[in-house]
Amino acid sequence: MNALELRGLTKHYKDFTLGPLDLTLPGGTICGLIGENGAGKSTTIKLILDMLQKDGGTVTILGRDNRTDLVHTKEEIGVVLGSEGIPLCLNAVQAGKVMAGIYHNWDAAAYTEFCQKFELPEKKKYKDYSAGMQRKLCIAVALAHHPKLLLLDEATNGLDPVVRDEVTDLLLNFARDENHSILISSHIVSDLEKLCDTIAFLHKGRLLLCEEKDALREEYALWHGTAAQLAALDTRVYGKRVTPYGVEALVRRDAMHAGAELTPVSIEELFVLMVKGENVQ
Repeated sequence: MNALELRGLTKHYKDFTLGPLDLTLPGGTICGLIGENGAGKSTTIKLILDMLQKDGGTVTILGRDNRTDLVHTKEEIGVVLGSEGIPLCLNAVQAGKVMAGIYHNWDAAAYTEFCQKFELPEKKKYKDYSAGMQRKLCIAVALAHHPKLLLLDEATNGLDPVVRDEVTDLLLNFARDENHSILISSHIVSDLEKLCDTIAFLHKGRLLLCEEKDALREEYALWHGTAAQLAALDTRVYGKRVTPYGVEALVRRDAMHAGAELTPVSIEELFVLMVKGENVQ
């Protein structure tokens, strides 16, 4: 069973339209929803959670429509929406007691272990936490009721490199269970490159592509040459970067002739160049 299915998901605003989006998240996988600020990542996750009213399409979570049986669905989803969701006046111990009254599957021992692992002070109020500490407490809450699906919006923002690495290991371990899945959004592509199986590129409300990370690396490459050589290419260029040493262009490997000078492309370079290509069209 797929953990998440979006079909034709659409949301209209006065100056922005999201979708229609089609996305499938199989069990046991991690999908990175990548896009620049304002691309629609947070809107997508809030539509999945039915926090916003969609204008079209369907959202299916663990085989159920996201607007039906919300109590059962809530038990099976762990959510991090930035630093939202924790009352500012509570400390970590008090927050745990509140969550124990919300989730039937709340695991107080696991919550305490996460808080200790993240070195969160028990008596300090949430409003007095740093941004990074707030993120860590939200992640502890999201994991402590044993969800099947994690929906994480910019969850690694504000974390130092050491803690980001710890969180990445936690999420990778979580997704080893084929009944567990993660959708995690970020505009910091490097944070997701190690973590995700699938990458979904969101740009100005449109899903540019959604493919397995390894397949993207195999399909695309950086071509190197001069501006004149670039003009003479008889294949589509998805984005380019001009340097003092020549031109780098994002191309599909299978569209290039034998002997073309190609180098591997990182997911971050792929995203940046693809967005640049879209912006000039």
